[in-house]
Amino acid sequence: MKRAAALSALACVLSLTAAAPASPGTARGTGHPHGTLLDSVPRTGVLRVCTTGDYRPFTHLDPADGTYSGVDIKMAEGLAKSLDAKTRYVATTWANVTKDVAAGRCDIAVGGVSITLPRARQVSFSEPTRQDGKTPIVRCADKEKFGAGTLKDIDRAGTTVVVNPGGTNEQFARANIHQATIKLHPENTTIFQEIIEGRADVMMTDASETLYQSKIHPELCSLHPDRPFTFSEKAYALPRGDYQFREYVDQFVHLATHDGTYAAYEEEWMGSGV
Repeated sequence: MKRAAALSALACVLSLTAAAPASPGTARGTGHPHGTLLDSVPRTGVLRVCTTGDYRPFTHLDPADGTYSGVDIKMAEGLAKSLDAKTRYVATTWANVTKDVAAGRCDIAVGGVSITLPRARQVSFSEPTRQDGKTPIVRCADKEKFGAGTLKDIDRAGTTVVVNPGGTNEQFARANIHQATIKLHPENTTIFQEIIEGRADVMMTDASETLYQSKIHPELCSLHPDRPFTFSEKAYALPRGDYQFREYVDQFVHLATHDGTYAAYEEEWMGSGV
């Protein structure tokens, strides 16, 4: 009898536990200790957006008035509007962009962020916005000097490869350049001037950026942007564990990349054929 009573009591406890609602902080579908941004962003009316501001055509900070512009800035503003909110930009760097998202300093990071496995250990990524890859950009006057523009053509003594620190450009250069000189330039907004003025010979960056830079600087030529050295995808970095918010951003990106919205933003910055 005692054993039967004990089993009955245990069954009651298990039944009550199973029926109890999940705590607000770990509501089903969020997996996030503070609930989902899908609810909190509309409630506060603010979408906090981390961005470097130094990577046109995706993000650009105007030092004169402090305003941001670019393909991904327009996307961020559209996302905020869809959530009945406004954007609040949080300045970051390439070395810290995913760390800032992971630490909760912002709700999303945009601005030409490439998906990498090390970054994916810190943050979640949205559905990709575009495909990209590393390709060289050089002075048009020196184009023949680099032949087919292979890594072998570039990695030679006497060639200076300029890179911005802390991101995938530096990682790619250090992994593949052994004979040429690698030169760090801290400001991504002025780095192409180093090539134009002869202080560097080549930069290897995303094909989308080389196409944009060759458009605004006719003296620069992008080498084989349709056949980049690497495969990568750009997306938006999001907090890990907030599945509801990530699914919403995925839907926003999916619609924008299929209804012409994203293409129109790219056309404005980069022109046709990109």
